[in-house]
Amino acid sequence: MILHKGEILFRQGEESPLYRLVSGMLKITRLHEDGTPTLVNIIVPGEVIPHHSLISPSSCYGTASALVTCEIEALDTEQWYRNLKEDAGQCREIALLLQQKLRMMQQRIDQLTEVAPADKLRKLQSWFSSYIPAGALTDILTQEEIGQLIGLRRETVNRLLRAQSAGKSAAQLE
Repeated sequence: MILHKGEILFRQGEESPLYRLVSGMLKITRLHEDGTPTLVNIIVPGEVIPHHSLISPSSCYGTASALVTCEIEALDTEQWYRNLKEDAGQCREIALLLQQKLRMMQQRIDQLTEVAPADKLRKLQSWFSSYIPAGALTDILTQEEIGQLIGLRRETVNRLLRAQSAGKSAAQLE
């Protein structure tokens, strides 16, 4: 199936089948009780989602929507769970998928633990370009979403991006 930018794959709180992202990039946003959306995850090609339903069904933690045009494969969820009971290899596949996601989250933590805001942004841009090499981060995510991913206010992201485009170094930004 093809999902175009902005289209929703599943919504927070719904039961959802499993999907594999073949190409493109998805974002997972969580809507808080006060109505505030927060970007909590980026899904890249090869991932099977929702992650929390890889072993047993559960309602969706957040809403998945396309950041760019995506090709998505709907998986036979009943067959997936049946295979888990019958095939230890399937369990290993899930463990490897979760290991890959854990490594990605460790990279995200590395981005968050940078002291200098400019370094946080630079690391996010570097990570992002490894998945979407032709597109600039700001072509895909809003400044608010970038800030949510690296723990900065939108205003700070705006200032850093303006300084980058003017060719200023990280030292000049501090």
